[in-house]
Amino acid sequence: MYITLMNKTTVIQANNQIIILTTLNSSIKKRILLVDDEPDITLTFKIALHNTGLFEVYTFNDPLQALANFKSGFYHLVLSDIKMPKMNGYEFRQKIKEIDNDIKICFLTASEIYHGDCEQKEANCFIKKPLAIDELVKQINSILE
Repeated sequence: MYITLMNKTTVIQANNQIIILTTLNSSIKKRILLVDDEPDITLTFKIALHNTGLFEVYTFNDPLQALANFKSGFYHLVLSDIKMPKMNGYEFRQKIKEIDNDIKICFLTASEIYHGDCEQKEANCFIKKPLAIDELVKQINSILE
């Protein structure tokens, strides 16, 4: 007999023995911090990524607010636009790395010019906007592996 409880625990009964298997890692959602000065972008990406069931997405349209709310070790990935008012993506990345040097950071931008700048500033990840949500999910999963 197989019984699944809350998609996390499977109970198997065989030969009068009960075996409980728990799979926690596959059910833990990855936490993503998304920073973009365009509210339409953050809302669209947040809803789409949330609907996959794989991610918890925390969004900010102001990099200074995102920085003030950033907690070391809480997020698995930061997705940040490059061209933003008050603080650009490079400055934001630098400040985040001062708080959590191990965090993975990926830039989102619509400009080819900034892509070249990313390579020069040793950014380890670049995603060009616009892109389909399934492609974004694929890239995020690849980054988080």
